[in-house]
Amino acid sequence: MLKREDNEKLTRTGPGTALGGLMRAYWQPAALVSEMSDEKPVKAVRLFGEDLVLFRKPDRTWGLISRYCAHRGVDLSYGRLEDGGLRCLYHGWLFNADGRCVDQPAEPEHSRFADKIRVSSYPCQEKNGIIFAYLGAGDPPPFPNYDCFAAPDEYTFAFKGLWECNWLQGVEGGIDPSHVSFLHRFIDEDPRETYGQQFSEEVEGTGTKLSKLVGDHFRPDIEVESAAHGLRVFAVRQLTEALKHVRVTNLLFPNAFVVPFGRTKVFTQWHVPIDDHHHYWYMIWYDYAEKTDKETLLRQRLAEVSLPDYRPLRNRSNDWGFDPVEQRTTTYTGMGLDINVHDQWAVESMGPIQDRTVERLGVSDRAVTANRRLLLKAIDAFAAGGRLPAHPLDETEAAACTGPLAVDTTAANENWQEHWVSVDAERRQASPWASRSPENADA
Repeated sequence: MLKREDNEKLTRTGPGTALGGLMRAYWQPAALVSEMSDEKPVKAVRLFGEDLVLFRKPDRTWGLISRYCAHRGVDLSYGRLEDGGLRCLYHGWLFNADGRCVDQPAEPEHSRFADKIRVSSYPCQEKNGIIFAYLGAGDPPPFPNYDCFAAPDEYTFAFKGLWECNWLQGVEGGIDPSHVSFLHRFIDEDPRETYGQQFSEEVEGTGTKLSKLVGDHFRPDIEVESAAHGLRVFAVRQLTEALKHVRVTNLLFPNAFVVPFGRTKVFTQWHVPIDDHHHYWYMIWYDYAEKTDKETLLRQRLAEVSLPDYRPLRNRSNDWGFDPVEQRTTTYTGMGLDINVHDQWAVESMGPIQDRTVERLGVSDRAVTANRRLLLKAIDAFAAGGRLPAHPLDETEAAACTGPLAVDTTAANENWQEHWVSVDAERRQASPWASRSPENADA
């Protein structure tokens, strides 16, 4: 359990909060590129309790500024895209991507009043279908060379979803390796052929689908180790006297995780606060072997959400689609085949902000407790101006930020620690884009 003051410290991310300051020091997803249409490439976004407006500049890059005009507080998300900025509809004040007011048509021609006016502005970069923003002070850090960013666009797919709870609940669900034995279990055969089909794949050398394997072996040995990117988490299941199943996932500090998605697929998922009671998860899904069928993947995901807010169709208002007959006969949850909904129910059902003062954690929660310790330590380091985890200072350090390695494999008892690394190395060597030596990959 946590002390109440620590639970507050780890969940409050608005302007002026200790955690909000820390998380703003990292690049954060702000929107999907696919949300920004050519017809109206302007969108209101809310990040860390701050209302902003995102817009496309003439050079196809992005601007992100305060949502409300400095003049009379009018909503700039309805503004006109003109001269590389946003012009307010009320009195015509024009703001550029740096947040500077560059035109005030109603003021006298000789007036220098505009020179004094500026709203908040933040740099943006587009990476594999997601527009990232830096909301911190000073110059932004260089982008790390993680695989989700290094993969060519045609080998990736990006999406998002709205969860109505605090961001930390989403991250803690993603780094908890034991929940897959129950939450994503099927009563009989796993029938999925679309999203989530990685649980329907047969685990090499076992003749068993992953969903059944992890359900039958529900007591994994969990190990957690520190890594340059945050944490590396091992879930090791003893299948026979000689064979183990090894699943390697990662915390990508401060608010993302990296998970294997079948034999050649991996996804990185960020959990980004809208405010303390709502957040979006953003995903970059990437394939080491094959180009992605973006149209099919998009169609599958759009079938599960309502636009424009990307709220799941199964949600608290309809009990996440819970069906007791399905729970008895098909799925462990009774909430459909989409694994995102299973995870969503788990973290939303805790309430908007989980009360961690009354929880009881066990050995299987090692990754959760390690992450909380890391967060608390980083908050103190940020306040003291110290070095932050997974925060490269220059391009050389950013280039060294590779991986993180996420693998699902089987291995002999005596060499499983070496085997999972070699599986990743072989996957990279066979990849059209990730073929680099194991020495240059995160290990």
